[in-house]
Amino acid sequence: MATALVVDDEPQMTAIIEFALETQGFTVHTAHDGATALHLLRTHPVDLVVLDVLMPRLDGLTLCERIRAGSDVPIMLLTALSRHEDIIRGLEHGADDYVTKPFHPREVALRAQALVRRRGDGQMLRVGELVIDPARHAVTLAGRRLELPFTEFKLLAHLAAHRGSPQSWRDLLRAVWGTADLAGGRDVVKTTIYRLRSRLAVVDGGAAYVQTVRGVGYLMPDLPPRPDGEG
Repeated sequence: MATALVVDDEPQMTAIIEFALETQGFTVHTAHDGATALHLLRTHPVDLVVLDVLMPRLDGLTLCERIRAGSDVPIMLLTALSRHEDIIRGLEHGADDYVTKPFHPREVALRAQALVRRRGDGQMLRVGELVIDPARHAVTLAGRRLELPFTEFKLLAHLAAHRGSPQSWRDLLRAVWGTADLAGGRDVVKTTIYRLRSRLAVVDGGAAYVQTVRGVGYLMPDLPPRPDGEG
């Protein structure tokens, strides 16, 4: 049974999301402010955080950034801000999914399930000197451990699982974000690819593991695994 933390300063909204998640089998903790949320995260391990953006004192984006600094737990943002720039900003702060209000509670619950399920999926993947272990949420490149936020990890793992096969931005939206209809989807994928390449680039030649195929999408080359890939 997965555990979720719901953070929203409106008690009625918190109750609606809590009920929706419980109908899908989640155990749910709730908080109405950022300080309480951080305390609960220190004392209660959770599998998912559902977080409102517009909160007083400690807003959702800042809270998201603080959570991400010390944890790779999946984070879903809920907000009335629906412009492309707002969505990209939320993802840049470390969110893994972004649901705009108004929304159907069941949609939130099903997307929450998908986030938690995808986190545990998959087997060890090896491409060249890159080693991806989904069970431990671990990535090493040329023996160096890389710390990746959840969405970037999912994106890298998907490209590795389909190495040698170009993936369109719509393919990546469906596989990583669970939808092909995310507002500003092309820009969301482009921004996440850029951040992922930047993290891989700390190792010489690392950025080459994620290539752009002009007019098609993105590709991880099909390189034979190196025996010493784990260092």
